[in-house]
Amino acid sequence: MLPNAPIRAVIDRPGHASLQTGEPVPPAADELLIRLEGCGVCASNLPVYEGRDWFDYPQPPGAPGHESWGEVVAMGAAVRDFAIGDRVASLGERAYASHECVPADQAVRLPPALAGKPFPGEALGCIMNIWARSDIRAGQTVAIVGAGFLGLGLTQLAVAAGARVLALSRKPHSLALARRFGAEPLAMDDHWQLIEAVRERTGGNFCERVIEATGAQWPLDLAGELTGIGGRLIIAGYHQDGPRQVNLQLWNWRGIDVVNAHERSAAVRLEGIRQAVDAVIGGRLQTEPLITHRYGLAALDQALATLRERPDGFIKAIVTMDPAADA
Repeated sequence: MLPNAPIRAVIDRPGHASLQTGEPVPPAADELLIRLEGCGVCASNLPVYEGRDWFDYPQPPGAPGHESWGEVVAMGAAVRDFAIGDRVASLGERAYASHECVPADQAVRLPPALAGKPFPGEALGCIMNIWARSDIRAGQTVAIVGAGFLGLGLTQLAVAAGARVLALSRKPHSLALARRFGAEPLAMDDHWQLIEAVRERTGGNFCERVIEATGAQWPLDLAGELTGIGGRLIIAGYHQDGPRQVNLQLWNWRGIDVVNAHERSAAVRLEGIRQAVDAVIGGRLQTEPLITHRYGLAALDQALATLRERPDGFIKAIVTMDPAADA
C-alpha cells in the first residue's frame, strides 16, 4: 500500500538537514517499496553533510542514507522472490526517509529471529566482507587498530574463530567492550610504546594479521609496524580525506600482503549482508552493544554531529522512523 505522504530528510545545505513531505511513488516492475524502520549513520555521510566543492545542494531526498532495513509494503509486477510484510535489509541510497523504492535484487530478507531488531545491513555486510578478505584462523595473533563499529564487529568474529586479538583504541569504552568480547585491549596513545608492547606480547614476531579500521594516517602507520614477516595488513578504514603515505621499505622488508577490503560489487555486498544475518543469528556477532545512539529522522542533524564528535560512549548511531527515538 502506497504511503499517503512519504517523509524524507534533505541535506539542503552544508551542515543542515530538513524534512520534506513528498508524493507517493509506486515501485517499478522490478522494485520493492520498503517502509523503512531505520538507517545506520555512516562516516562516509560526513563529507556530504559538511560540504565539499564537488557536492551539489540540495541533495536528493533521503540521500546519502544507505544502511537501511524495513518492511516491504508494495512490489512491482515482476517481483517474485518477496512478499508483502517481509522484513528486508537493502542497498538503497536514499534511506533517510520513511519509505524507499529499491530493486528487488538489491534486498536481503531478514528472518523471524531478527524480528524487531535494528539491522543496518550494509554496515554489517561490510564487517563480513572485511572478515572474508582477512583470512583469520585459529591460533593467529590479530591486531585490530581502531575499536569502533567495524573494529569491534571484527573483534567478535576473530575471537569466535579462535584467534588471539589485540584491540587498539583511544576510547576507554571501546577498550572495555573489546575486553568483554574476549580481546586484549591496548590504549592507543604513544606510537613507539604500542609497537614495543605488541613486540613483547608476540615474542618479537608481531602479528600474522592486522586490520586498520580507522581511515586515518597515524593508525595506518602503526598497523604496518605491527604486521609481522609474511603477515597480512587489511585496510578496512575508509580513507576519504586525501592521499596517504606508507612505509613501503618496511612493507617490502617484511614481505607483507596488503589487502584493500572495500567492496563495490553489489553481489558481493549483498552476500556480506546474508553472511551478517547468519553471524548474528549464530551468536558470532552481537549488534546490540554496538548501537549506542538512536535518533528520530527529524534529528538527523544531531545524529551526524554526534558521529563527527564521537563523544564518550559512542560506537554507532542509527536514525529510526520512531518519532519517540532519542539519543
